Amino acid sequence: MKEQKNLNELKTGESVNHYLLVNKIEIRTTKTNKEYLSFEFSDSSRSISANMWDNIGNVVDLIEQGKVAFVTGTMSEYQGTPQIKLSNVRPVNENDNITPRDFLPKSHRDLSLMQKEFKDRIDKITNPFLKELITSIFNEGNFDKFSEAPAGKSWHHAYIRGLIEHTLEIIKICDLMCDFHSELNRDLLICSAMLHDFGKTIELEYDSSFEYTNKGKLIGHIVIVAMLIDDEVKKINGFPEELKNHLIHLVLSHQGKLEFASPVIPKTVEAIALYQADELSAKVNAYKNAIKQGIKEGSNWTRFISLANTDLTKTDISDSAKENTKTSLFD
Repeated sequence: MKEQKNLNELKTGESVNHYLLVNKIEIRTTKTNKEYLSFEFSDSSRSISANMWDNIGNVVDLIEQGKVAFVTGTMSEYQGTPQIKLSNVRPVNENDNITPRDFLPKSHRDLSLMQKEFKDRIDKITNPFLKELITSIFNEGNFDKFSEAPAGKSWHHAYIRGLIEHTLEIIKICDLMCDFHSELNRDLLICSAMLHDFGKTIELEYDSSFEYTNKGKLIGHIVIVAMLIDDEVKKINGFPEELKNHLIHLVLSHQGKLEFASPVIPKTVEAIALYQADELSAKVNAYKNAIKQGIKEGSNWTRFISLANTDLTKTDISDSAKENTKTSLFD
């Protein structure tokens, strides 16, 4: 694939001659009943909308959602949000040697280091029942899938290998809470942290874009992993019923509130610790990336972000701090 500037580096007025992933294509109608095409494109740095107003007939038959297209136009802005003013969109061909996977965002952390951190933490589990359960669920095939999955479709850690990155952050926070509060059951809390979002390996598909599977839409990742735990526990002789119930409770309650899709609210100290650890990891990552991708040109502020219910600004006090993607979280 040819070298091309990232979308988040393009300024208003710059030309767009880019291969981009087609996240969405819809036929819409203006107030005067004229049909037009609404697109959402992306590369590994950001997503961006675009509209095609004329000669849409051929394009709608040729361009497919989840595929790559070659896009030409100009960077523009609408109500403070970047857009592409389209000139043309064409499908790619075999000679372009491009796949949708080339355009999916990826974690900046080293995968082999993250996998080592996770496996090393499994080795430290002392409860034999929990250790057997975790080892069984994170078998080689499941662990490979877990290591590649995003943690979300669009909000937090929404990139390839985002799930293992997010999970390791939560494990680190939960271990710290156990250092502060000796009453916490460390093995229970850490194992629930490892498992809390494992259902997203089934809830999401991410070959060409991040979308929900049928099972993900019908059941959801929280119930998927609760069912998995219940099934796997049955294979372990003598697994304590009370331990199973507490582990499943932590998984079910980790989003904290009924209105946030948790079937139950946290009812133990470990459950509230997991919920807050999950919130901290998710929100910091989401806000950080929203600022990185959404700062308006000529400003230190983003547009209004509905999921945050506010606009956000960059803390531009010192430029000495840089994102560290090389060092282990557990040193």
